[in-house]
Amino acid sequence: MIPCGPVLSFVRCLLRRKIVTVESLEDSKLCRCLSTVDLIALGVGSTLGAGVYVLAGEVAKADSGPSIVISFLIAALASVMAGLCYAEFGARVPKTGSAYLYTYVTVGELWAFITGWNLILSYVIGTSSVARAWSGTFDELLGKQIGQFFRTYFRMDFSGLAEYPDFFAVCLILLLAGLLSFGVKESAWVNKIFTVVNILVLLFVMISGFVKGDANNWKISEESLINLTAQTGNYSSYKNVTSIFGAGGFMPYGFTGTLAGAATCFYAFVGFDCIATTGEEVRNPQKAIPIGIVTSLLVCFMAYFGVSAALTLMMPYYLLDEKSPLPVAFEYVGWGPAKYVVAVGSLCALSTSLLGSMFPLPRILFAMARDGLLFRFLAKVSKRQTPVAATLTAGVISAIMAFLFDLKALVDMMSIGTLLAYSLVAACLLILRYQPNLTYEQPKYSPEKEALTGSERKSQISMLQGHRFSLQTLMNPSSLPTEQSATTVSFLVGLLAFLVCGLSVLTTYGIHFIANMEPWSIGLLVMLVVLFIVVVLTIWRQPQSQQKVAFMVPFLPFLPSFSILVNIYLMVQLSGETWIRFSFWMVFGFFIYFAYGIRHSLEGHPRDEEDEDTCSENSGIQEKNPVEEADEHANENAQFITHERTSEC
Repeated sequence: MIPCGPVLSFVRCLLRRKIVTVESLEDSKLCRCLSTVDLIALGVGSTLGAGVYVLAGEVAKADSGPSIVISFLIAALASVMAGLCYAEFGARVPKTGSAYLYTYVTVGELWAFITGWNLILSYVIGTSSVARAWSGTFDELLGKQIGQFFRTYFRMDFSGLAEYPDFFAVCLILLLAGLLSFGVKESAWVNKIFTVVNILVLLFVMISGFVKGDANNWKISEESLINLTAQTGNYSSYKNVTSIFGAGGFMPYGFTGTLAGAATCFYAFVGFDCIATTGEEVRNPQKAIPIGIVTSLLVCFMAYFGVSAALTLMMPYYLLDEKSPLPVAFEYVGWGPAKYVVAVGSLCALSTSLLGSMFPLPRILFAMARDGLLFRFLAKVSKRQTPVAATLTAGVISAIMAFLFDLKALVDMMSIGTLLAYSLVAACLLILRYQPNLTYEQPKYSPEKEALTGSERKSQISMLQGHRFSLQTLMNPSSLPTEQSATTVSFLVGLLAFLVCGLSVLTTYGIHFIANMEPWSIGLLVMLVVLFIVVVLTIWRQPQSQQKVAFMVPFLPFLPSFSILVNIYLMVQLSGETWIRFSFWMVFGFFIYFAYGIRHSLEGHPRDEEDEDTCSENSGIQEKNPVEEADEHANENAQFITHERTSEC
């Protein structure tokens, strides 16, 4: 007998999962008009933003020196791990929703809402901050006249608000929202044009750097840096002077500095996840989404690697300007006018980055509204098959943020949402690959097929019921996944996340104790590392699902596990103030979910009726045969699918 108390019903609501059938994967109200090239351009444009023109100089001067190329390589490898997880989910569930949908079909509604709500925050702040950066860059080209005018006549002296309202950023966001509402195909063409210009400018920077560069800038001696430090500090003697620019050579700040630079460079690869929101707007999504994600990350790495190498070859790393390294570097080698080419590339990069932030936001709103977790009007689609209500709403919210608020203090909140999404997608992939039958795919009911396979399934179920949990079955499981092995993996993934959190907190806030070789800190560190390895190896021993898709993540479970480790570690590095602001945002989100979403969820309506029927029959119900229960579950799932017509532009 299954108890039907209110607490159990409430927990069921939080853990109910979205069912997506094979038939519904082909149905969409949105226009399938994007190609693989469009996705690559979208991913490159979103990821390869203005940071490529600024970040290389900042990291090279403060952390890595010439070894910034290694920092970008490490960051790219860490980003590729998250990208591969997104790529497999894109091949398995090619529907609009990105990490929100992937979490919904795997671990349930509450985690899905948390993921979607944080993605909304990330994209809103991203759109607003990039729009303000575009406005500021354009203002600099005009001699800062626009900013001076608004500071004089529209100054706002309030805590938390911007120095002045940015009308230019508002117009830019609303213009882009109008373009996205008009049609995704037109938006893709605009994005491709700006992306091509940006790539051409970066190629110019790379070629110029290798032509005008000097390999000796990668081999600066420590003695010359000590002399420079003494001259800078006006020391009378060079004795006992320590260089403030590192030890020279290719890694002036050591491998520790290279790793510190890699942690910063990791955020330069954020943005590829916007490709995963195009599942219902791209032709052949099972192949296009994985190719788009992996190719865009590869192109972005080559661009970052080439620009950082050219920059550190043109100019000694300790002379780089942190705010505008490329124009200063061109001045250094005698190519001053090239700064105007860099300015054009920077504006194009900001334009594509703005589109990359704005494009996925309405699709997340649309997916959550279609599922009933957000207000239903956001799921309205225009005659041109674009989510017009969600697009205009996203544009208005982002415009208000850019218009009024000081976004510098809020930018770190973007990182929480993005890193949390990366972590959940990797964890969901681990859980999904060890399931005996995938919950998002239920076959059509066929009486003939059931008659042929019924006896076979009964024998399999009776065989599986004979197995009970033991250490032997844990380390030597069956060749095919079972409900027991799937439950074991789900528990181990949760334990893995807990261990990673402990390890990240210890290595962040207890690093001084570890450096001083405190016994308790060393013992705790060793214990956490050993448990982490044991859990990963235990997951590795479990049988995987035999279903094949167009793209599958290799090296399971090691690659997703390490991705979870990297993402949670970076989340722990964020400040306490950022987490406090984040908690307020989550309280607001939970209010919306528990007041509206949990009652209007499409997955909840049929199940609520089922629970009521079950409860009314009281305690006299006999336990159902597992085969009959599985059949009824499949039939119920098939009833809840809303079939939509697909059309192409």
